[in-house]
Amino acid sequence: MTTILNIIRINIDPDLIDAGSFTITWHGFFTFIGVLVALILVTSWGKRRGIIPDTVHSIAVIGIFGAIIGARIFHVLDFWDRIYQHDPIRIFYVWQGGIGIIGAITGGFIFSAGYMLIRNRDALINSWNKFFPWLGRLEKIDMPSVGKLADITAPALLISQTLGRIGDVINGEHFAKATELAWAFVYRHPQTEALYINAGRYPETPTHPAVAYEMIWNMIALGILWFIFRDRLKPDGMLFALYATLYSFGRFFISFAREDRIYIAGLDAAQIITLTIMVIGITLLISKAKWWPHKRMSG
Repeated sequence: MTTILNIIRINIDPDLIDAGSFTITWHGFFTFIGVLVALILVTSWGKRRGIIPDTVHSIAVIGIFGAIIGARIFHVLDFWDRIYQHDPIRIFYVWQGGIGIIGAITGGFIFSAGYMLIRNRDALINSWNKFFPWLGRLEKIDMPSVGKLADITAPALLISQTLGRIGDVINGEHFAKATELAWAFVYRHPQTEALYINAGRYPETPTHPAVAYEMIWNMIALGILWFIFRDRLKPDGMLFALYATLYSFGRFFISFAREDRIYIAGLDAAQIITLTIMVIGITLLISKAKWWPHKRMSG
């Protein structure tokens, strides 16, 4: 084993709460904090732009539900060989952590956008009021465009993702490649070491802090969105397209420092998806985006 003087040793129990069969990991805790912060920010920013808070909350419920489904599907597929094919029941142990951020973003966007597009349709409202009147009658509500709310959400998502990654740093569940850099991570807690051993890895090997790299990139992307393009990139939806492109760009290259399952052409699942998102995002930005040199709104 290579001896390194300045490696960063992390000896923290990955479980914040362990009460028998009920466990809350640091990953799960910081994911919750990230979602809560994002909801508060989007509600506040949306209100300043004429979006009713109750509308934001109703969309958020659907979006969070979609994010959980998408995140879990992505994680299970990525870790199927390591964990879930041997213990399928753990697929449903969402409270123990284990989510894929790419899946969360994708699932959250699809569910939220879908809800926004159908919520005020007469067919849905009439059917609901006919078959489910005891659950409360539906009426049409003020609904922002998908692009408008997505633009407001984009900076909050970067903050939320960064907060969630704090739990990943503590848990050490994302395996990275070995390195001799001075800021390499070594996980010393017995539970995390056991995770590495079960995956056929030597726990004392210093590795790239890949999730920390992602946190840094998220903050760089946030600065670009907030200080350069906020309220200046039109039409609605282009700021979100830029967010998706920037995040995907960083994640694509950071993934080379990780040890994830390779699917095709030396690329893992996250790289294949982020490469696709980059192509779509860049196409949208080139074909539709316009610079709007007006005075930026406060907030």
